[in-house]
Amino acid sequence: MSLRNKVQLIGNVGQDPIITELDNDKKVARLSLATNEHYKNNKGEKVTNTEWHNVTAWGKTADIIEKYVGKGKELAIEGKLTSRSYDDKEGNKRFVTEVVANEILLLGGND
Repeated sequence: MSLRNKVQLIGNVGQDPIITELDNDKKVARLSLATNEHYKNNKGEKVTNTEWHNVTAWGKTADIIEKYVGKGKELAIEGKLTSRSYDDKEGNKRFVTEVVANEILLLGGND
């Protein structure tokens, strides 16, 4: 079992995925996924902490996302965490951390 770089998330899609078809007949899907953690603070009040994750999927996984996934859909995603950098239009270096999904499971919501 290889657990060196493995991410598993269950959450809701924040907006409709962006699907891009590349020149080499490959497809990439990009989406944001919200995960929620619930706990009680020291006053006993229920608190929800929401984390947003950038998710990228390629090939057949991107095809499934294009056909079946929209804003609000609940997904389970398995993949790996990646980081990269690029220079924006103004020449500033930007850093991105994202999950590259290799498997998805369609759950409830947005049916």
